[in-house]
Amino acid sequence: MYTTRPPALIKPLIKELIWRVPRNDRTVYLTFDDGPTPGVTQWVLDVLTEHQAKATFFCVGRNVAARPELFDRIKREGHAIGNHTWAHEDGWTTPSFTYRRSVLQCQALTGTSLFRPPYGRVGRKLARCMSGRFQLVMWDVLSGDFDTSITGEQCERNVVEGSRPGSIIVFHDSVKAEPRLRFALPQVLEHFSREGFAMHALKPELLRALSP
Repeated sequence: MYTTRPPALIKPLIKELIWRVPRNDRTVYLTFDDGPTPGVTQWVLDVLTEHQAKATFFCVGRNVAARPELFDRIKREGHAIGNHTWAHEDGWTTPSFTYRRSVLQCQALTGTSLFRPPYGRVGRKLARCMSGRFQLVMWDVLSGDFDTSITGEQCERNVVEGSRPGSIIVFHDSVKAEPRLRFALPQVLEHFSREGFAMHALKPELLRALSP
């Protein structure tokens, strides 16, 4: 069970989490979780280049280790990098020590101050512990591309109808999401371009100002 936009009541519960970048100009922040994935990530990078868009890739450490050339391409093309743990552990069920070790193992390869918990699952105590080292990035709009029960058209609508200036939008450069991603991403990029939106990568210095 998930919602494409986080309920307003959830956001104040853990103050260390960043859900959106407050701004009034036409700027949105595309993010991609779970890669790098052969075939999928290359395609995403090609489409982003075609639309002059920059994004933030929250990478799984074991995928970076397996495909360092893809990780290097992401950085070389001017996109931002985020930490998404070593093996996509669940922050609600994984022991705290094991979870933190996974984050640090991923950090050894990614070297970033941005972190997003897999599934968006992180407790208050763990968030407080990690916020001294990372900006904890959540989202304003969830595309739902991971959901095999919806279509690419629905995924596109989730993003287009849910976004606003400053939105942090989640896609997944994964095999599971690929069928919906391949339809929705070009449509979303064309929509934002047509509406005059800039698509920027998240910058640590920008998020640092939002952290408590």
